[in-house]
Amino acid sequence: MKQNRRRLLTSLGAGLGMASAPVSALGRQIGDSRALGTSRVPRLKIKEVRAVELRSFGSRFVRVYTDQGLTGTGEMVDNVGSAQIINEKMGPAIAGRDPLDIEAIYFHFWGWGQVPGTTWPVFMRGSGGGPYLSALSGIEIALWDLAGKALGAPVYRLLGGKVRDRIAVYFWGPGDDAETMIRQHGIRAFKMGIDVGVTERGDPSWRLDPGKRSHWTVTNREIDAIVRSVQNARERVGPDVELGVECHTRYNTESAIQIGRAVAPFRPMWLEEPIPSDNLDAMALVRRSIPVPVACGENIYTRYGYRQVMEKQAAAIIQPDMTKCGGLLETRKIASLAEIYHVDLAPHGTASPLAGMAYAHVCATVPNFLILEFGHLLRQQSAPLRALLRNQPRYEKGFVHIPEAPGIGIEVNDDAIRENLAPGFRWS
Repeated sequence: MKQNRRRLLTSLGAGLGMASAPVSALGRQIGDSRALGTSRVPRLKIKEVRAVELRSFGSRFVRVYTDQGLTGTGEMVDNVGSAQIINEKMGPAIAGRDPLDIEAIYFHFWGWGQVPGTTWPVFMRGSGGGPYLSALSGIEIALWDLAGKALGAPVYRLLGGKVRDRIAVYFWGPGDDAETMIRQHGIRAFKMGIDVGVTERGDPSWRLDPGKRSHWTVTNREIDAIVRSVQNARERVGPDVELGVECHTRYNTESAIQIGRAVAPFRPMWLEEPIPSDNLDAMALVRRSIPVPVACGENIYTRYGYRQVMEKQAAAIIQPDMTKCGGLLETRKIASLAEIYHVDLAPHGTASPLAGMAYAHVCATVPNFLILEFGHLLRQQSAPLRALLRNQPRYEKGFVHIPEAPGIGIEVNDDAIRENLAPGFRWS
């Protein structure tokens, strides 16, 4: 009897990629659970949470370590100070906890079961963003990666299962290489910016207030320049490639309406952030006034921030950034809220393919998903960032495929991370 049980545990450990003799503690836990017909969830504790900044890269990586050697890796972008917050504050606060209690850890920082004397809810809860919420987002992504590895399942399985096998993606541009990229890679969607080339490279004397760094109010000559820019882009990419038009919040309400009407003949996929997202009544007015879908959301945070977007029907397409809006499950909740209002999800994505693939796992589970920004996957200038990873997403003719590997399915190159560490950081 004992001999048969020993053989069972050994075979289970080997099937999990563990040493067969002796069987690891994690292998014994899973083996014992299977033998007894009980839960296969391993018993883990968070040992350390470590985040790093890198030289010359905007991405910050975060890793959760456990007492049994299992780890998960996440990512943060567009923030200053989140790595220090994790290393000095948030990481130590969750040491010793079960890393699979992701929702409980999330709400620990939102104020449920908070440590006496802390002020986490002041920085986390509600619709505000900032480095604390970015830090929480990075930790949350790492926890999902760890959970998938602990349970032997891809992240999408843990979020409810997929409704699609591949994810439509779009890329930045179109620059001078747009036609080449479309021909070589079968790209189906591009996004262009209409602020670049009208101010930085344009003639400031066109503007009524030449000293302004942003357009805000546009003149007829500027609108004509924008129309030519969009027309040229449409001619380069052709009629079958979707073309998003990015405004980077540069305009006031009336100028955004004029621009939206002027570029409508070129059938853009959307007009992105035509005005800042701090006045959703004005955004709703723009949406009602132009025959082009309005997209926004990279600077809107948590489902509490998106509540008014939906109630005011301010956007046709929402673009949460999962590395700073609350993480993967929070974005899944935002998507469910949007689904009620028949609004599509097109997540903002300027992170490396590690976080990009984490986004893709969420998108695989969302019925109202439209398309995912995946700018660092193919462009030549993104090669140094891709070199920080051990493997890359599988891309094919405008889509990335969802991996079946446990966790996110993308791993960082630890040696490359160490070689690029910013001063004062360490990668265990």
